[in-house]
Amino acid sequence: MPEEKKLMFIINPAAGSSGYKYNFPEALLYLSTNGFVPSVYFTAARGDATRFAAEHAPEYDVIACMGGDGTLSEMISGLMQIEDPEKRPPVGYFPMGTSNDVATTLGLPKNDPFAAAKKLVAGTPHRYDVGGFGNDGYFTYIAAFGAFTEVSYATPQLQKKALGHLAYVLQGMALLPNIESFRTRVEFDDGVIEADLVYGSLSNSTSVAGIVRLNEEMVSLGDGMSELVLVKNPENILDLSAIADSLISRRFDSDKLIILHTKKAKFTFEKPVAWTRDGEAGGEHLTLELCNYKAPIKMIF
Repeated sequence: MPEEKKLMFIINPAAGSSGYKYNFPEALLYLSTNGFVPSVYFTAARGDATRFAAEHAPEYDVIACMGGDGTLSEMISGLMQIEDPEKRPPVGYFPMGTSNDVATTLGLPKNDPFAAAKKLVAGTPHRYDVGGFGNDGYFTYIAAFGAFTEVSYATPQLQKKALGHLAYVLQGMALLPNIESFRTRVEFDDGVIEADLVYGSLSNSTSVAGIVRLNEEMVSLGDGMSELVLVKNPENILDLSAIADSLISRRFDSDKLIILHTKKAKFTFEKPVAWTRDGEAGGEHLTLELCNYKAPIKMIF
């Protein structure tokens, strides 16, 4: 009989068209017969997962959430509020919903609680970086501004449920004629870049909004380094086509595309710019400092 582990299980019942109901009893039974003693916490409003984790995670051996990347982001933000790293339990993820960039990066099964339960039982904890957003915020896998960053939260919920990933693509296409550039100063570990940018991000993921994919060899999840991605303003339709081709083919050879590794990045704009944090609205900022906290948590996969 496996040694019992107390499992804090945070569930977003709205994620993935209430997909938690699919195979949920089987998932709980599998966890219970493989050494886990689950205590279930259902979220009812934004911020619940953060509060639950911050207040109760140290009481458990493992913490997991079922929901989208936003639910995971909230939960990890709660863990980061626990000052003693030794009191932050390893993290499991049961991905539900549409894009699920973290699930893609970690190779976790999506929208299948039973398959995710098997992954949790068989998985091992891995060191995992967390991003710092401004003075007191965090992000799990990406902070970004500019073209397409609003797709994940601007796409209507009903459209997401009906069309899934296609909803993001359609929303992105609709935004193409309105791409805006921002005069930006970016200070990072090794220097400074000043340019007109249509996109900028600091990330720890191979998948961004289910659209952009970085090569696996470019991303190490627990090395204390993040990927800084900058896209310069295309001067014409040929430039735009070359950028798209570079991203889709993953050659990253366009002179309008910059990808660097850094521990921190400070962005300064001429006017406030809207940011997203793990696919959710992150507010408008004239200056924003981002950083990488090296492996403050462990992810099970």
